[in-house]
Amino acid sequence: MMRNNLITVATCNLNQWSLDFTGNVNRILQSCQEAKSQGASYRLGPELEICGYGCEDHFLESDTFLHCWEGLMDLFERGATDDGLICDFGMPVLYRGARYNCRVLCCNRKIILIRPKTAMADSGNYRESRYFTAYQAPTDSGGANSNGHSAGSVQDHLKLPKFWQEKFGQKSAPFGIMSVQCEDGTTIGCESCEELWTPQSAHIRLSLTGVEIIGNGSGSHHELRKLNARLELMISATRKCGGLYLYANQRGCDGGRLYYDGCAMIVCNGQVLAQAKQFDVQEVQTIVATVDLDDVRSYRASIPSFGIQSSRQTKGQGFISCDTAADSRMKSDNTWPKISEEIALKFHSSEEECCFGPACWLWDFLRRSGAAGFFLPLSGGADSSAVATIVGCMTEMVTKAAQEDPTGHVASECRKVCRKSSELNDDLTPNLWVPSSAKELANLVLHTTFMGTENSSMATESRAMRLGEAIGSYHLSIKIDIVVTAIIKMFTLVTGKRPEFSSRGGSMSEDLALQNIQARIRMVTAYLFAQLLPWVRGRSGFLLVLGSANVDEGLRGYLTKYDCSAADLNPIGAISKLDLKRMLLWGAKEFNYSVLDEIVEAPPTAELRPMADGDEEGRDHSQTDEEDMGMTYKELGAFGRLRKISRCGPVSMFHKLCIMWKHLPPSEVAAKVKRFFYYYSLNRHKMCVITPAYHAEAYSPDDNRFDLRQFLYNTKWCRQFAAIDEL
Repeated sequence: MMRNNLITVATCNLNQWSLDFTGNVNRILQSCQEAKSQGASYRLGPELEICGYGCEDHFLESDTFLHCWEGLMDLFERGATDDGLICDFGMPVLYRGARYNCRVLCCNRKIILIRPKTAMADSGNYRESRYFTAYQAPTDSGGANSNGHSAGSVQDHLKLPKFWQEKFGQKSAPFGIMSVQCEDGTTIGCESCEELWTPQSAHIRLSLTGVEIIGNGSGSHHELRKLNARLELMISATRKCGGLYLYANQRGCDGGRLYYDGCAMIVCNGQVLAQAKQFDVQEVQTIVATVDLDDVRSYRASIPSFGIQSSRQTKGQGFISCDTAADSRMKSDNTWPKISEEIALKFHSSEEECCFGPACWLWDFLRRSGAAGFFLPLSGGADSSAVATIVGCMTEMVTKAAQEDPTGHVASECRKVCRKSSELNDDLTPNLWVPSSAKELANLVLHTTFMGTENSSMATESRAMRLGEAIGSYHLSIKIDIVVTAIIKMFTLVTGKRPEFSSRGGSMSEDLALQNIQARIRMVTAYLFAQLLPWVRGRSGFLLVLGSANVDEGLRGYLTKYDCSAADLNPIGAISKLDLKRMLLWGAKEFNYSVLDEIVEAPPTAELRPMADGDEEGRDHSQTDEEDMGMTYKELGAFGRLRKISRCGPVSMFHKLCIMWKHLPPSEVAAKVKRFFYYYSLNRHKMCVITPAYHAEAYSPDDNRFDLRQFLYNTKWCRQFAAIDEL
């Protein structure tokens, strides 16, 4: 007989979609079933998993709360909490006229506890206080501390909806900052996402009051080089306090710019026992671990300072009784779970993060939008080549998953996107088509076009064609000079004046106008081809247009408003030029796209001006981005990080750069800072219409959700620049 101090616990990554209540419930149910099959007695899910974390202002609607209760009822009726599985669900709850972000712990079709979140995430992309109230526990004296824990806390109850009472016979449920004590004495508590990051983290109080298992249901999005900080917090929490800590997260795009990067994890006494994938195209991944709770108890008892602080705790942390034991159960294959051993943490390199994250984000957009594929203006430069590589990575991931399980969800979605789902075999059985290779899938979903003019070089056209061949895209090479000429003729006919490039005697206004008309015609051409290429190929549907402006160009404003930066989606809009180049070198080896090495070495160029006299045909263009911008991409990265992450204005940025750039005299640093802020403020208006971009970088200038600043500036920065001059 198994010793009853062994317990198997489960957590998961779920690819939830905001307001997709039916799909969300199905994915939650699958994770519960997988947890049971592995002998788990406790299952943890992500934050707000029933409705999806990214509902934003839909949290202000009463319908969202109603449908969450309906979703929870559906889970009960379909057996998610049967067989003694303690399920920790995430959903919003309305209590006494206030909205709360809650954990709802359930077992055997009964709500055991509703635990509201006490600390809201409000920085960067998060706006939780706009939708929810940070819960403060009531007390006998009416007071509560800042973390919602205090002595003498009063147990409160939420009256459940009438239809719930009629269906399950439960009229109310405990509501507040409490934990659960199972029949066998096992104790389970909650720490919700942001609470882990606060100075007085909830897990400290939980550990000191005897809670052995802590579940953290989270909604944490991907950002380059962020994962290690998140994981270290969980590891250090249990290394310091002991205990069994579970982390759950969404994984995927739930309808916006963010990609939730999964990496569910189980940690015990500072040792990682299980870790889920950070990037994947599967919708559900459940991980389990089996531990001996005596290890937790002895670990804590071996730390004298833990015992001293635990003995000083008040009795404010209440426990709700659960009449179910939490000991390990037999698995579906009639074997007992084995005690889990420590594993090594898996971290992706920044190059892998730049590719895998946007690739999974694009797959979610593609399959959920109903589109038949992507259209990408492929210039042969680093940025558009990076986008093409990301789509190539997506086809590799999807093809592998579809081939491994032709009857699975990924294969089914792949057939839907490729318009193969309705086909039948000769014997009228369903056709379980899957792509034979990533190239076959790429030819169906990725449409690339080189849109050249008389100012384009043969070198970039050749690189675009060879990259398209390497990935397998449906590639075209066209000239748009006829359209450019027609627009200029129309202008000349109306005004009687013909603009010229500056190299041919024209003014700078003429030069910029002639460059911009080429760029904007490419945008119009892109949408025309995106709408009609499926028809040309005898297929139904439309294509999503992909943009390829990087974060540094957006920050500097080095792009034409409503050019090819205007698209449906931009997978690299928050990734720096330097990171993209490193990713291209990695992709050249990983996917055998050898032409990427050549693309990285080529100088970035817009190819919008005539080539200089003496330039040889077939060579790279003489117009370069860094010369046009008046600053390097490396400098732009430094400006961006100081402006956003370090919260610097012109003067404080100048001070910091004088220290960082000791090789430059202060006068040159001052000139660079002034040039940056001039062009940043002059072009800030472009961020108001920027294409929705995958969020990857902490200094993203995305005006819509992340970087909230004005778009009309006094570009002279009179007081600020004067202060720099005085220094």
